[in-house]
Parts: sequence; structure tokens; C-alpha cells
Amino acid sequence: MSMMTVRNIPEDVHSAIKARARRHNRSAEAEVRAILEEITQSERSLLMGDALAELGRKIGLTNEDFAALEQVRGKTPAEPMSFE
Repeated sequence: MSMMTVRNIPEDVHSAIKARARRHNRSAEAEVRAILEEITQSERSLLMGDALAELGRKIGLTNEDFAALEQVRGKTPAEPMSFE
């Protein structure tokens, strides 16, 4: 495993990490590892469906909006793209 040293951490940040570590029953060092893993995992595991659902929530799409799109959209399935 790799090692890393982080210097000059503001006191309020250090205190917050220690408090969070106490809530999770682990050391401050283990808490920092957990935070780093959580942040990097969430970036790597972004799924397209989750991203689209979040976008829909942000712009306020409703089930009624999708029903309206279904009425407008043709009933013929789309053809796959051809590169020939």
C-alpha cells in the first residue's frame, strides 16, 4: 500500500475529521482513508442511468412529461446506426 503525509491541515478540518471518526468508531487515519475511498469510488462508479435520473430530478421532469413524450414519439423502433 502507498503512504501519504498531509501537512498544514486547518485545525477545524482536523477536529471535524476526528469527530466524524468517533461517530464511525474508527481512528482519524482510518476515517481519512474511508473519505478518500468514498470520494474516488463515487467518481469511478457513476452510472449513466443514475446521471440521467439526477438530471431529470434537477430540471423537474415528471411522469406526465414522459407520458407526453410517448404520445409524440413515433411507434416505429429506431434503427441502429450503420457505419458502412
